[in-house]
Amino acid sequence: MVDAELLSILVCPENKTPVRLADESVMSKINSAIAAGTLKNRAGETVAEKADGGLVREDNTYLYLIRDDIPIMLIDESILLSQVA
Repeated sequence: MVDAELLSILVCPENKTPVRLADESVMSKINSAIAAGTLKNRAGETVAEKADGGLVREDNTYLYLIRDDIPIMLIDESILLSQVA
């Protein structure tokens, strides 16, 4: 998972607010939606690859996926959490 020191300095690239690790229930919903082929990223592309984890923006609006222990902190790659609410 993401190193605690790295997590302490990561922020959302869009609005510079802090991010936190997504809990298991959120990641379960995210990965279920990925498996069903219904999850889209902010660019409108269907997310096809299962995520190892995620970082949730402070306002609980967007999630940045973690793959191979690397946070994907690109705005267009973020996931609108209302898709899995």
